[in-house]
Amino acid sequence: MIDISPSVMQFLLAFVVAAPLLGAVAALLPAPPGLKGRNPGQAVLRHGVTVTGAILAAAVALALGFDRDTPARFQATTDISWIPALNVRIHLGVDGISLPLILMTALLFFLCALYSYFKLPEGPSPKAFVALLLVLESGTLATFAVLDLLLFFLAFEMVLIPMYFLIARWGGAQRQAAAWKFILYTLLGSVVMLLGLLLIGLNSGTFDMVALASDNGRELTRTTQLLAVLAIGIGLAVKTPMWPLHSWLPDAHTAAPTVGSVLLAGVLLKMGTYGFVRILIPVTPDGMATFAPYLGAFAAIGIVYGSLACLSLARKGNKGDLKRLIAYSSVGHMGFVLLGIASMTPTGINGALFANIAHGLITGLLFFLVGALKDRYGTADLDTLAGVTGAALYGRAPRLGALLAFAAVASLGLPGLAGFWGEMLALFGAFDPARGLSRPAFLTYMAFGAFGTLLTAAYLLIVVRRVCMGDPKARPGSGPALELADVHRYEFAAWTPLVALTVLAGLWPAVLLGLTDPAVQKLLAGGNA
Repeated sequence: MIDISPSVMQFLLAFVVAAPLLGAVAALLPAPPGLKGRNPGQAVLRHGVTVTGAILAAAVALALGFDRDTPARFQATTDISWIPALNVRIHLGVDGISLPLILMTALLFFLCALYSYFKLPEGPSPKAFVALLLVLESGTLATFAVLDLLLFFLAFEMVLIPMYFLIARWGGAQRQAAAWKFILYTLLGSVVMLLGLLLIGLNSGTFDMVALASDNGRELTRTTQLLAVLAIGIGLAVKTPMWPLHSWLPDAHTAAPTVGSVLLAGVLLKMGTYGFVRILIPVTPDGMATFAPYLGAFAAIGIVYGSLACLSLARKGNKGDLKRLIAYSSVGHMGFVLLGIASMTPTGINGALFANIAHGLITGLLFFLVGALKDRYGTADLDTLAGVTGAALYGRAPRLGALLAFAAVASLGLPGLAGFWGEMLALFGAFDPARGLSRPAFLTYMAFGAFGTLLTAAYLLIVVRRVCMGDPKARPGSGPALELADVHRYEFAAWTPLVALTVLAGLWPAVLLGLTDPAVQKLLAGGNA
């Protein structure tokens, strides 16, 4: 920890939330003469890298000034009245639960901006692309920083329009249909979620999330809690996404540009599970306990369903798209997050928060790698990549092949890498759920989850074998050229931090768990720990 004054910490958090919006406005303005690049789009792309880099630097400074001895206490807080008639306040703060998510979000946006500077997806004006990217960043960072229910809803919804346009205007085949499916599913879920948030705020007399967590549902009747959990849970489950509300995700990932897929998997999916932890567990504990077995059941089904879908896509002759396969794998991985939350134990919730971060790092890396494959071969179709010649990455692009294999084994939960700890702790949470929950039911869910880990290993190893192995010298009459560019320098710059953090989190999990555990303990105790 570095000694930073409270006022500076307040400024840093406010800057992290507001700077992307200011940067988005600036991106739409004409570039000053001295900053114009070799072409009209280069200056605005450099602007995107600069703004996201400044936000990342501020997030790192915020983390360095964070008091790790009291991670359960909200720090860098700002609390000012905004709409007095509704008792809505601009309340910001960060604790051990939200800090890792803010850091990961800032990092992924910077890496995506850096990647786009060298590899901008085909589409309309770069100005619009950078502006949308920055608005998206502001919404995601605000979601993890705000401590007012209505502000949370506004931030939660703020990301929908930018992501819609990133898919619809810069995406691939069938992007319009995928973008509409994304916006309709998430908007419908959000309407229901707003009703639940209003129900809590109006019945308790406040929208302040800290006060509501401290009250621990004592001002809310059991019926109110049940209705609130059902309404808010549906909206959060769509964004997570939880089976069977997941069907928008594969289409969105398949059509989205590379950076869109990275951010969708690495950041946007985390907003839903964060809402479960930050709002439903502390504010409506009785309602959450009632619905927890059902949430666990949907999570367990999602784990197995996502893995079986990936196995089907990986099979020869099924024309499986690699981006679609990774999207279905996210359904399974986020199932572990939901299973940990459903256990309502410190072990399970810590595992869910760890798995959130691990999934963001590893799946973000996987989408970067598949995007690079698609750029080189012109397709992400697994049968084409593993055809007569085969992609044969080990022989043609050994560094790219090694990175793909690394990301695959990290995703399957190899011990020593980040993916292992979250899934293991989530399963441990299901093994011994909170008092009042059916242990036989959760043991069944744990068995489903364990089976899902085996299926995950199976399909990821099949993908590595089909894409990375093969004869690099073979060439049929019509096939991809033997000459294949290995990893470029800008790709190394964008991917290396994700590799390093995946290893660091796997070898030193206490760095993350030391932040989350005290905050989770306080959260489960109703803010009184």
